[in-house]
Amino acid sequence: MITTQLSERTVSVAGKPIFVSETGDGPAVVMLHGGGPGASGVSNYSRNIDALATHFRLIVPDMPGYGRSAKYVDHDDPFGYLADMTRGLLDELGIDTAHLVGNSYGGAAALRLALDTPHRVGKLVLMGPGGIGTTRGLPTAGLRSLLSYYGGDGPSRDKLATFIRTYLVYDGSSVPEDLIDLRYRASIDPEVIADPPLRRPSGPRALRTLWRMDLTRDSRLRRLTTPTLVLWGRDDKVNRPSGGPTLLNTLPNAELVMTSHTGHWMQWERAELFNRLAIEFLEGRR
Repeated sequence: MITTQLSERTVSVAGKPIFVSETGDGPAVVMLHGGGPGASGVSNYSRNIDALATHFRLIVPDMPGYGRSAKYVDHDDPFGYLADMTRGLLDELGIDTAHLVGNSYGGAAALRLALDTPHRVGKLVLMGPGGIGTTRGLPTAGLRSLLSYYGGDGPSRDKLATFIRTYLVYDGSSVPEDLIDLRYRASIDPEVIADPPLRRPSGPRALRTLWRMDLTRDSRLRRLTTPTLVLWGRDDKVNRPSGGPTLLNTLPNAELVMTSHTGHWMQWERAELFNRLAIEFLEGRR
C-alpha cells in the first residue's frame, strides 16, 4: 500500500495521452514498468514508491499500451518507440536529464533510451530487463505464458493468476488476490484485447523486429558509459538470469546484484533490498 500522496495527470506526447503519477522532491527518477498483462506504473512499483519518494522526484508513467495511457505501440520497433515516448515525456515535463529505473519491458525501454540519447540519462537501474538475449533460441516458459495470454481462448483471470504466480515471482502464495483482480480488469480493456502491446513479432518484418529487440547486438552497448546497476533474480523464469553477467561484462560501467529465491519481480519480492540498493546507487553512495 502506498501512503505517499501522488499527483496524477495526463500529458500529451507526440499527440498521444500518457498518464503519469508523480511524488517526491529531488533529482528526477523515471520508473518504467514491465509488460505483463494488466501492468501499470503505480501497481508495478507499489512497494517502492514510498521509500524512493523521500529521496527523489518520482515520475511513474503508464507505458504506452497500458493503464490509462494511449493503447498503441509500434510493433516494428517497440523498444525504440517506448524510448522515444519516454524521452518525449521528459521534454513535456521540462526535464533535461533523469535517472531511469526499468523492470523487464521497461528495462529494455530505459536501456534503449540511454543508447539512443545517453546525455538524457543520469544513471540506470535495470531489473531483469528485456532485450538481453531474449530473442535468441526458444523463449522461456515465462515468455511463452506472457505472449500466449491473448491467444487461444483469450484472456482469463485463471490464465493471469497462473502467469503471475508461476512465472513472475518465486513464491506464488505471496501474491494477493486483489492484485490479480486489479491486473485482470486492466488486461481486458477492449482496446488492449484488439491490439495487445506485447506480442510475438510476425509477418515479413518479423526477423528485423527481433533483431532490433536484441539489445546485445547493438554495438553501442560496449560504449555506453552510463553508470548502471543491474538487478536480477536467480530464479527468473521470464528473462534468463544469464542476462545479468552478460550486461556486467558488456557495459563499461555496470554493477550486478543477483539474489536467490527471487523471480522476475525483484522490486516486489525483495522490496526492502531493492529500495536500499537503488537509493544508495542513485545517490552515489555505492
